[in-house]
Amino acid sequence: MQVGLKVACVLAAVGLALGLSTAVYADSLTLKTEQGKVQGKTINDGKVKAFLGLPYAAPPVGDLRWKAPEPPAKWKGERDATKFGAHCAQGRDFEDMVFLDSGPSEDCLFLNVYTPANSTDKSKLPVMFWIHGGGYSGGASSEPRHNGDFLPTKGVVLVTINYRLGVFGFLATADLAREGKGAAGNYGLLDMVAALQWVKANIKKFGGDPDNVTIFGESAGSFAVSTLMASAPARGLFHQAIGESGGALGRGVLGYDSLADREKKDGEWIATLGVKSPQELRALPTDKILDAVKAQRGGFPPDIDGKLLTEPVAETYAAGKQAHVPLLAGWNRDEGSFLANGMTATKWKALAAEKFGERAEEFLTLYPGDTDEQASNSAIDYGSDGFIAFGTWKWLEAHRKTGESPVYRYHFELRALPSKYHPGTFAFHSDDIEYVFGTLDTRPGETVRPEDRKLSDQMMSYWTNFARTGDPNGPGLPQWPKYDKDDSLIHLDSAITAGPDTLRPRYEFLLKGMPAFHF
Repeated sequence: MQVGLKVACVLAAVGLALGLSTAVYADSLTLKTEQGKVQGKTINDGKVKAFLGLPYAAPPVGDLRWKAPEPPAKWKGERDATKFGAHCAQGRDFEDMVFLDSGPSEDCLFLNVYTPANSTDKSKLPVMFWIHGGGYSGGASSEPRHNGDFLPTKGVVLVTINYRLGVFGFLATADLAREGKGAAGNYGLLDMVAALQWVKANIKKFGGDPDNVTIFGESAGSFAVSTLMASAPARGLFHQAIGESGGALGRGVLGYDSLADREKKDGEWIATLGVKSPQELRALPTDKILDAVKAQRGGFPPDIDGKLLTEPVAETYAAGKQAHVPLLAGWNRDEGSFLANGMTATKWKALAAEKFGERAEEFLTLYPGDTDEQASNSAIDYGSDGFIAFGTWKWLEAHRKTGESPVYRYHFELRALPSKYHPGTFAFHSDDIEYVFGTLDTRPGETVRPEDRKLSDQMMSYWTNFARTGDPNGPGLPQWPKYDKDDSLIHLDSAITAGPDTLRPRYEFLLKGMPAFHF
């Protein structure tokens, strides 16, 4: 007993020397989950405890490929939770994605938990559950831009997850539907539900409150948030929602297919692989399947699978059947900056005529293009609306109209300096991520300005306040009004301001009919 007391005293003294709570010693980094004990580590100079690579479901390989996630196995002894689990198998679609793990692999259903250094199983901190973007085809929880070094210092527990992507996450054939008793596809979304169930069962041990969970995500992750709000299997597993650039209620780049359409399309593609059964398909190597996807077809978006979703997401919201939870959502000023490349006034007017026909004149009053510069700016605006903004706006509108909970809307406007992957001065798609996570220094070759750090700290406070209470407002922050009858939203820039929506006429125009958007 004297030896044990001496070790504890030494560890406590080390903690004090590092400016840590005396509670942060070796035993506080060993926690017991329902599957077994895990051993974590401290990060950010001891301010945060990290538990990495925790399995929340069985490996979806072999006979479990293209099946709903199964519970994870239990283990004996202590599991090393100091390294990320492998990221999910995927094509190389996004050159700016960096992964700090041993992947890729189909054995990838891991999550990470970050919690303040002084948290205990009695802390009852709000939980923030992050769903990464990447078009449902790329990304991982080990990307540096959404690491957990900083957000937990605002008094929250952060969970980041992997989920199945592309063909492995969303393939839907008639054979798979027969196996699934009429449901097929959306395995990646079902993974998210399984991870939320893991959080409900285990997060108290990490200092989190299982009855105060906020789901949040960017791009495809934001589409997923809007989808989970409409999904019966996810009901009750979260209590607030944040969407950053994306909503599954428009005709954007991630439109969801019917199961019948996907059975036909995916079945035709499978036929080119020379296999005749799900068993033969499951026997194909990972790389061969990915190579066939790259050579022969595009992406695999979610579908109305019959399990996670039984009707289009928009219909659920229109009927008021979505989860009635507080919602904070918005998008960035220049989501569609790609559409401005080489745009001229002549090209812009031709595009208006091609896309909108007899409505072209009305289109050009909202997106004018009398000069090349004006056409370029309008191309960014329309690109942003068609790509992201319109669907996110429809989500906000639908939830505030039929919901019973507060809604908050933002517009992210601070233009970034040119960098390795983003040469223009835009508030580009995904630009907001590092501000929310406090990870601006992970951006390659970019100068971080004082106004960037100030806005990042403010956004971290808004987001964590919302996770705590369902209201982003708090001491020292500019007032963020609710998005209600007067259409008020907040503008996130070097100076934060609030005011009514001045762009509503554009979205009301698109409501009358918008062509399918591709880029």
